[in-house]
Amino acid sequence: MTASQKIAYQGEPGAFSHQACRRWFPDYEPTAFPSFEAAFAAVEAGECALGMIPVENALAGRVADVHHLLPHSGLKIIGERFLPIEMTLMGTPDAELSDIKVAFSHTMALMQCRNSLNALGIRPEIYHDTAGAARRLSETKERDRAAIAPEIAAELYGLKILRRNLEDAHNNTTRFLVLSAQAEVSDPVDAERVLTSFVFGVRNIPAALYKALGGFATSGINMIRLESYIRDGIFASTFFYAEVEGRPSDRLLKLAFEELAFFAEEVELLGVYAMDPFRASQGV
Repeated sequence: MTASQKIAYQGEPGAFSHQACRRWFPDYEPTAFPSFEAAFAAVEAGECALGMIPVENALAGRVADVHHLLPHSGLKIIGERFLPIEMTLMGTPDAELSDIKVAFSHTMALMQCRNSLNALGIRPEIYHDTAGAARRLSETKERDRAAIAPEIAAELYGLKILRRNLEDAHNNTTRFLVLSAQAEVSDPVDAERVLTSFVFGVRNIPAALYKALGGFATSGINMIRLESYIRDGIFASTFFYAEVEGRPSDRLLKLAFEELAFFAEEVELLGVYAMDPFRASQGV
């Protein structure tokens, strides 16, 4: 299969990112990579045409690594997708729920099942990947241990489902960004509602952020997200990831970006893409 027919994700076969690839890009071959860095690199190098990367979860919050990798990566955001998350507790074929003492999975999955595990008296244990935990359990065959992973992982690795919907909240959803190595940000002209993602830095002076964002307020721009992070371990250099509704070519948003450029540093446009219809169902 050619690179134009592959989509990269972080994790192992059976992970939620794998599930997201199959759901929205069935004509592409999901291609697993051990880290976000490796998945980004594969898309940037042209080994894969697209990347499917999780950025935030309704319960566990943002996936911090992604915010550090996106800026200056050479990749652009071309879409967003929301995947309802259903956590499945799975054990060896001979195991029963009462046998389980430890459940291991990715730290984000464990956070999303914390209350359920406490109620069952099961101790959480961090593993690098949800599907990887299922694969590991299929190899070790430890009857007193269980993996937390998507249901598809139980099918792939021959495990027994002990409890479905283990997540603490059943409105649990993960947001994914679809990435491409295209050189320029493209405008989805057919989309009615559009998001623009960008990053910027501010000087470590009083009211720097207030001044940088003032143009968005005075122009009536709806800012969906604003998150800060420290870059390169320098506490005096704060960067921000932001998402606003609209296109940079819109008159008011264009004015807001002009004012941002005056007060901010290293403004980088990461993507202009259609809002996922899921947002409308949530009243967003």
